[in-house]
Amino acid sequence: MPEPADAVDMRAALLAMRRTTGLPVAFGGLLTGAGQLRIAELSGTATPALRGLAVSAGNGLGGKSIALSRPCAVTDYRSSLHISHEYDTAVSAEGLHAVLAVPVVVRRKVRGVLYGAVRERLSFGDRTYNAAVAAARDVEQSLVVRDEVQRQLAAAREPVAGRGAWEQVREAHRALRALAPRVTDPELRGELLGVCVRLAGGSGGERPVALAPREVDVLAWVATGATNAAAGARLGLKPETVKGYLRSAMRKLGAHTRLEAVVAARRAGLLP
Repeated sequence: MPEPADAVDMRAALLAMRRTTGLPVAFGGLLTGAGQLRIAELSGTATPALRGLAVSAGNGLGGKSIALSRPCAVTDYRSSLHISHEYDTAVSAEGLHAVLAVPVVVRRKVRGVLYGAVRERLSFGDRTYNAAVAAARDVEQSLVVRDEVQRQLAAAREPVAGRGAWEQVREAHRALRALAPRVTDPELRGELLGVCVRLAGGSGGERPVALAPREVDVLAWVATGATNAAAGARLGLKPETVKGYLRSAMRKLGAHTRLEAVVAARRAGLLP
């Protein structure tokens, strides 16, 4: 069974934090449904003392970071007068002194915390702060993509009726296909693409045509009247690359214009 995408993203962020900050220890986790942060991933630690630790908003350094929604740091965790000390036992067991906590914030809501730490007393400089914040931003972007995928999947599963129903289906199809390349979880990406196939198949198909995934992505945006530049901006491609995919798709579909390509793709069941 593949690992949850959250665990993979968090582990990658912690490794990136250690590499870019030079801090020997990093750990972190996401908030649970109970509103608590649970430290689920460790990197560079010598003991399992921190694993599974539940941190409440306002408590300890991480809890302070959650409450204030900004990075917080202490030069010596156990003697600091600026935090509460509910978690001193775990921190002491790992031998940590200077600790930095950076919140993962999505749409103004704290979703997790990344920690970096050393086993000596020191003050963190701007370079360390900036590198730690950059690692947190990577996790934020992954969560934004995953949230949008779930939203689009939920919308795609809902029945649509009445005026504009097909346009709603087409919009969901475009959004899901644009998100697919950014999803790292293979199981979720497979489900997402499966929904795309079902949405496109809803219009029926007259003949089998094999288009590359990116060719279908480009046609989905061309169908809205988007220019090559606009389609590229939505798909993260250069206009010249979009033009190449479009030309290839037109050739495979036997189309001479953009409109003909879209019509042929819909008849073939490639677009809704």
